[in-house]
Amino acid sequence: MSARAESLREGLRRVLLDPQEAMGVAVAGRTRAAVLVPLYVERGEIHVVLTRRRADLRRHPGEISFPGGRHEQGERDLVATALREAKEEIGLPSEGVEIVGALTPTATIATGYAVYPFVGVIEPGMRWTLAPREVDEVIERSLPALRARFGRRTLIRRGLPIRTDAYAVGEDLIWGATARILSDLLGRVDRVTAPGPPDGDSPAR
Repeated sequence: MSARAESLREGLRRVLLDPQEAMGVAVAGRTRAAVLVPLYVERGEIHVVLTRRRADLRRHPGEISFPGGRHEQGERDLVATALREAKEEIGLPSEGVEIVGALTPTATIATGYAVYPFVGVIEPGMRWTLAPREVDEVIERSLPALRARFGRRTLIRRGLPIRTDAYAVGEDLIWGATARILSDLLGRVDRVTAPGPPDGDSPAR
């Protein structure tokens, strides 16, 4: 692990929620679910890994989200759910993820999920194996690039206008619960020590 990644890991531990405490937070929603927020450092910048869901899915079709899904009976806890889903959806091995904390749980309004986000530090340069029935694409973006394309947008959903925070990714938008999780992450990263110069991380792909 590079010096910058080590600094990120320690800094995040100071500003993120404790995973056990986060799991105890009550959130409105019929179904408990968990997502993994994978981060890595490349060329001195923090990057995040997201997915684009297939357009033919019944829930949240075509949306950009973090890998995750509903908690299954018999799983140890919601952290285990997040790690399992990341492995199933994008082939991220659980042993390659260091959970460093949690973000504020949030709810999906339309589908009634109580979503618990957990932040994991991974190595750069991962090769992804996509679940063909769930994921169309893995999206990797630096946090500065996402922050630069933040804005308030009006979306039409079920025939009704919704004014919401959103992050643009190409022609698409990150909005809803994923945008709230991302905003929470960015606010906490701002409290981590400012990055130094690039330290020889792997080159951009």
